[in-house]
Amino acid sequence: MKRFALNAVGLLVALFAVFPVFWMISTSLKPNREIFSATPQPVPREPTLQHYRNILSGDLIPGVSFTDFFINSAIVAIATVLLSGLLALLAATAVARFRFRLRTAFLVMLLVVQMIPLEALVIPLFLMIRRLGLYNQLPGLVLVYLGFSLPFAVWMLRGFVAAVPRELEEAAAIDGATRWQAFWRILLPLVAPGLVATSIFSFITAWNELIFALTFISTEDRYTLPVAMTYFFGRDDTAWGPVMAASTLLTLPVMIFFVLVQRRMVSGLVSGAVKG
Repeated sequence: MKRFALNAVGLLVALFAVFPVFWMISTSLKPNREIFSATPQPVPREPTLQHYRNILSGDLIPGVSFTDFFINSAIVAIATVLLSGLLALLAATAVARFRFRLRTAFLVMLLVVQMIPLEALVIPLFLMIRRLGLYNQLPGLVLVYLGFSLPFAVWMLRGFVAAVPRELEEAAAIDGATRWQAFWRILLPLVAPGLVATSIFSFITAWNELIFALTFISTEDRYTLPVAMTYFFGRDDTAWGPVMAASTLLTLPVMIFFVLVQRRMVSGLVSGAVKG
């Protein structure tokens, strides 16, 4: 009976989480008359791809196609993932393997940064980005996203690095391996699951973020997907069909990325919890 109750609760939670995604996809396939019907149905009676054609045709913003927004988001997200993974791994290795002054203060600072509301940082970050000459530049947006993804990534990867026994690196050194070879051939493969887990967080942060992309990018040809979606919301009306179609396309890369790395992510979370 207890197992049945737990399974029932798990099923309800899964349905609660999946239903909004199902409704989004279903609405994106409905014609407007079904979307605004007095009795909306969960499954479209006359499925159509018209909303997808509308947003992919380039009619959203004159001179700029939806593909351009997708490419901008992909550039920002991939650059953020690669840079945050590299920098976080180096920082986490230093924190976990070496003892230096202010080490504890550095770790505490990583936690404090996560507590600051994003809205409180818009103005100082805007001034910094403008002084660096990166306003309205995708690299400037990548730099901002790095500032938010790195603290979490360093803190999380620290547990993974600490879980790797030092004896493995010492044995490699005895066999003639340099410090870099030990890092590349011993530490990196064992910490790879942790890199996958932190990469998912960095990817989602850069892919879905709106406030900073809307603040630091001013020209339409450099908009990311979340900013482009704001054009579907008018003062008096909302184009729900295109909104749902664009949301579906916006969600697909995250879902595909998660499906590809989910096994490594789960194993990484477990291994990182062994030793802290």
